[in-house]
Amino acid sequence: MAVQLTPPTALESNFLVPNGTFFVELFAFVLILVVLARYIIPPINKAMVARQEAIRQEFADAAKAKESAEKAEADFKAQIADARKDAARIREEAHEQGKQIIEEAKQQAVVEQQRIKDQAQAQIAAERQQALTSLRAEVGTLATSLAGRIVGESLEDDERSSRVVDRFLADLESLETSKAVRNGAPS
Repeated sequence: MAVQLTPPTALESNFLVPNGTFFVELFAFVLILVVLARYIIPPINKAMVARQEAIRQEFADAAKAKESAEKAEADFKAQIADARKDAARIREEAHEQGKQIIEEAKQQAVVEQQRIKDQAQAQIAAERQQALTSLRAEVGTLATSLAGRIVGESLEDDERSSRVVDRFLADLESLETSKAVRNGAPS
């Protein structure tokens, strides 16, 4: 079967030549563009601009917050460093005060020790003097009585008995001194 090609007729239209539907479609397209450009795109653009401005503002606020946080952190670190310096200074002062208190207590103890020692020596010297006086009186009485028994006569002469007692005590003291020197001297 053979296909027969027929030549175009005058009724058929050429697609290169515009017809009425083309103009209607063009008018509808332009109308849609005008409606879009006038009523739909401006609110969308406005919303996009507002959103962009909000994002810019958020970035600016975030930058300010970051600067503020860094400043606060630096201030905090400075305060901590100052607090540590103050604590170290206070510890050092307390340590120095402790040393000073200990030194003062030692000095007071030495002074008190010396006072007690001086008082004890004075008391010992007074007791020794009292013992010597008592000893002289007793030794004098005993020596006089003993000498009177040996000699067979009474020695009532106070001056003589006093000299005898003093000589006896002097001999005793020299004997004690020589013993102390021998005991204290290195062998």
